[in-house]
Amino acid sequence: MNNEVLDCIQTRRSVRDFKETQISEEELNRILNAAVYAPSGSNNQTWLFTAVQNKKTLEALNERVRLGFLEWQPGEKEYPAKLGARKRALNEEFNFYYHAPTLIIASNVPDYPNAMADCSTALQNVFLSAQSLGIGSCWVNQLTWLNASAGVREFLADLGIPKEHVICGAAALGYGNGEPPKAPARKEGTVHIVR
Repeated sequence: MNNEVLDCIQTRRSVRDFKETQISEEELNRILNAAVYAPSGSNNQTWLFTAVQNKKTLEALNERVRLGFLEWQPGEKEYPAKLGARKRALNEEFNFYYHAPTLIIASNVPDYPNAMADCSTALQNVFLSAQSLGIGSCWVNQLTWLNASAGVREFLADLGIPKEHVICGAAALGYGNGEPPKAPARKEGTVHIVR
């Protein structure tokens, strides 16, 4: 059965090597429009999507993230990827958004139980719409992990993201360099049907 939506879902890959070429304004607007058409709890639509395309701003944000990881003190049982990000931050060349020319940051109001779920559905729309337009994308979590970092939060506030907002995730976007990676095998035992 041929289906464009299902094909888009199954061919989307996380891209971590981007060309410097910026996506067009029309492409960005179409992707952001797809984000706001995602479902949200009780149709609250309390999210905010902040698109950053200025190279110097992205580089400055990256340095805040790098320093944020160097200041962060891990707890006893930390998520391995977060620990890996901290280790990579020791390298001054570390770039949390893979030098993508566009970064979309999804944030939401505080104390809202559906904040992460709402932004996650919207970010999935971002990834799928980017894929449908021939644009590479990758979910990046470092801003979520550094939600309490004063340096990162001050910088995000200067970008117009309210200080009280919870950072739910971000999407690195741009044209990929080379072929996208192959899909890893899907794990067995992750689907259960009750009839």
